[in-house]
Amino acid sequence: MRTKGLTDLQVNGFAGVDFNSGKLTASELDHALEAMLATGVTACLPTLITAAPDVLLQRIQVLDNAIQHSILGGLMCLGLHIEGPFLNPQQGFAGCHPAGVMTPPYASLIDDLQARITTPILLVTLAPELSGSEAFITAMKARNILTAIGHSDCNFETAAHAASAGASLSTHLGNGLPQHMPKLDNPLFAQLAEDRLTACFIADGFHIPPQALKVMIRAKGISRSVLVTDAVSAAAAETGFYHFADMRIERHDNGMVKNPNGAGLAGSTLCLDQAVRNLVAWGIASFEEAVRMASANVEALLAPVLAARGVKHPVSFIEWTSDLFIRKATFPEHDA
Repeated sequence: MRTKGLTDLQVNGFAGVDFNSGKLTASELDHALEAMLATGVTACLPTLITAAPDVLLQRIQVLDNAIQHSILGGLMCLGLHIEGPFLNPQQGFAGCHPAGVMTPPYASLIDDLQARITTPILLVTLAPELSGSEAFITAMKARNILTAIGHSDCNFETAAHAASAGASLSTHLGNGLPQHMPKLDNPLFAQLAEDRLTACFIADGFHIPPQALKVMIRAKGISRSVLVTDAVSAAAAETGFYHFADMRIERHDNGMVKNPNGAGLAGSTLCLDQAVRNLVAWGIASFEEAVRMASANVEALLAPVLAARGVKHPVSFIEWTSDLFIRKATFPEHDA
């Protein structure tokens, strides 16, 4: 079977390589991207998490330099995803991000980061209940940058206002939330109910129980659902300890990854082809629908911001075996 290549909107690292390390080299990035190709991912948004402005600037410059000097970076890395520091610092919402450096959103930080790099920033995740969020979302829309709600305590009204201002996505919906929330008036229901938001889901069975994921995708519909990995350096790697930004994380035998010094998950080890297989195995979607959530749906979201920069999503195809594993990925125009 042949389908479009998969696109991952949220990937923090892969195959032992941490995109947030501040020391990333072009060869390390190529190693990670080659490993991602083996999982059917032909395009991605390398993702940087919350950090103090000076640290974030240093990390993004190193990442950009690696992309510009790598073999595969220019082909596969369409742009960058900035997940923080504009997140809710309250316990449960912050997740594994450092809450102490979180701040209300301000456009000048994104402008300053973009001015220092070549790779375009295409997506910013924020908590829209923070002061100045609507103005920030409007400013990002004017700059042809997508905005997503994530690590947020938004209610129905706040989610609607964010969507009206231009927010179009929910980052890893169902995660970045405390274990206990109001029964109905909560950020999960607020984002599920907002039809202008496309929801991104981590379909690894750890971040969201499969039965709950089935309900969420039914609520959103296939056309407004996207699969992401939120992968970290421990993805496509052996059991053991790895680095993720300033954290030492541990990959367990079952694939779960945690910060040994804190509670909860610290990204994932999910591969995007496994997310497709999971949805099929769990009876949530057909193979064609699952692939659509990891390819065509993502391309449609990125199309306007790429077009504004005169950039085309690379034409790519992947061949699947009968048991839904990746045989090979190809870039017809590039290979020619």
